[in-house]
Amino acid sequence: MTDLAPALTQILDGRWGEVRRQLRAHEDAARFAPPPEPLSMADHRAWTKKQLMALAKEGFAPDGLARGMGGTGDYGASVTAFEMLGHGDLSLLVKAGVQFGLFGGAIANLGTQRHHTAYLPGMVDGTLLGCFAMTETGHGSNVQHLETTATHDPTTDELVIDSPTPGSQKNYIGNAARDGRMAAVFAQLVTADGEAHGVHCVLVPIRDEGGRPMPGVTIGDCGAKGGLTGVDNGTLEFDSVRVPRWNLLNRYGDIEPDGAYSSPIDNASRRFFTMLGTLVRGRVSVAGGAGAATRSALTLATRYALHRRQFAAPGGTEELTLMSYRAHQRKLLPAIAKSYALMLAQNDLVAMMHEIAGHEGAAPEEGQRELEARAAGIKAIATRHATDTIQMCREACGGAGYMAANRLTILKEDTDVFTTFEGDNTVLLQLVAKGLLTEFQETFEDNSMLAMIAFASRFTASSILEKTPAAGLIAKLKSRAPSDDTDEAELNRGRQLSLFLDREKHLLEGVALRLGKAAKEEPDAAFRIFNNAQDHMLAAAEAHIDRVLLEAMVQAVEALEEGPAKDLFDSVTDLFALSTVERHRGWYLEHGRLTPTGSKAVIRSVGVLCKDLAPQARTLVDAFAIPDAWLGAPGLLEPLPAGRG
Repeated sequence: MTDLAPALTQILDGRWGEVRRQLRAHEDAARFAPPPEPLSMADHRAWTKKQLMALAKEGFAPDGLARGMGGTGDYGASVTAFEMLGHGDLSLLVKAGVQFGLFGGAIANLGTQRHHTAYLPGMVDGTLLGCFAMTETGHGSNVQHLETTATHDPTTDELVIDSPTPGSQKNYIGNAARDGRMAAVFAQLVTADGEAHGVHCVLVPIRDEGGRPMPGVTIGDCGAKGGLTGVDNGTLEFDSVRVPRWNLLNRYGDIEPDGAYSSPIDNASRRFFTMLGTLVRGRVSVAGGAGAATRSALTLATRYALHRRQFAAPGGTEELTLMSYRAHQRKLLPAIAKSYALMLAQNDLVAMMHEIAGHEGAAPEEGQRELEARAAGIKAIATRHATDTIQMCREACGGAGYMAANRLTILKEDTDVFTTFEGDNTVLLQLVAKGLLTEFQETFEDNSMLAMIAFASRFTASSILEKTPAAGLIAKLKSRAPSDDTDEAELNRGRQLSLFLDREKHLLEGVALRLGKAAKEEPDAAFRIFNNAQDHMLAAAEAHIDRVLLEAMVQAVEALEEGPAKDLFDSVTDLFALSTVERHRGWYLEHGRLTPTGSKAVIRSVGVLCKDLAPQARTLVDAFAIPDAWLGAPGLLEPLPAGRG
């Protein structure tokens, strides 16, 4: 059969495929590869900074800035290039994310022209290395109530930055321990009259030109971590550190020389969430980086399984490859199928982000809220998939997978924290559910739990499902769904979509009904009502993202011309759909959506699909098109010479 990998690559690469092709064909194959040998923490930090400075010369950072800021406004290209770094050294990915995405993003999205002119050129070329100082020891995900203060002193027209409590220490800050010279510090903005105006961002120099801490700034080193040894995470504390009022990133809130505060958004809660919403690109980027690392692990484990032999069949003389065993097929192939789904959904997410970021004027609020929810959900699912899949790949390679030279343990260590940073996954899935239940129309004028519960009590899932980009296609395919539980029924795309949509609709409407009913019985117990329904909300959010992933695959399949590539992609889509149903078959059985016979048919169909796709396993991972130099594990990629092992 003709090698179908290039055809599949074209599907997976998506709208910014040219960016991916440019990076794969880079004249210096080692530019984005992991370090050639294990490094100490100090050496890895130095290596990562060197790689960051080389990356600054590649020209991708300006893509993340609007034309009026000296950039190209090709936000999708910027995020896609960042995603590709996930195939190499993840320390570089994270350090680049801090510099260009978080530090640069704060200046670009929260600042105004004066900040753009003064700081963005240095941010882009690496002459001004920065930090993103949001997280505090005492308030991790609860950013709205962090404790660092920025108090205006009208006598000098300065802002005074303070860390008033032990819990207000800025913690886990990338670029802080070694390289950063300036920090984008999130603090409670206080005017001279003592009035607090909520969280704002202030640019604070933390080191002088000689690398010494600025007066009043205490810099700590987080030291050794569970991974990402090339990232210099540190702590920051401020003791009456004075900066010009000019350093306030003032797009959403400003102070006049006389101390008067003004903002284009009157409501403090709405202002806070609007500010955070502009930084959604970091969440999109983390999902992409996690997906890239996962595809690297799957490529390594699959290629190893195709040449590593263990045991001969009874009566045979030649030992069988690992991929010959059904258990091994069931480990790797459904994970590959889910990675296909996540890559396609990530492409759609990047396109959504690109359109909203490039919107002239303020983006429509509903579109911005939907982007935030979609980004939160895909980030949560992609990073969980990374953690689970990379561990599975390590086990699938046995002792070889445990060798540091073969990268799987390093990929596991480096991606482990992805489930936590840029938003804890549990918190993010709740954000998804809240967005769905309020139909992305929450304006945060009243951001109380009670207001959300009241809104959710009027929710109907049909209004969300009707707005899906593939609504017409889904309706057409659903109309073809058979009602019986035969083997053929489970392989029918309409039947698969019906199962996904039914689970999502039932869970969403169920949690809305539960919240509304409880609110009527206990009108003054909003937190208890919300807390009791938390597990239900998480399940609804996961069901929604499962549907988003299947929708992305279905759209890709339907757009293909008839032929071998479409047939193969169709089978991968079947495997993703049915392995997802299999994972949740308890729910389907409990709710009467599958009979015991139908449930067994799903299990059987997954096994058959794994058997049928096993001969195409190399094609499926070759479609990820990851250069061998980036994979950096020759011991897994190629068999031992004849006569050895």
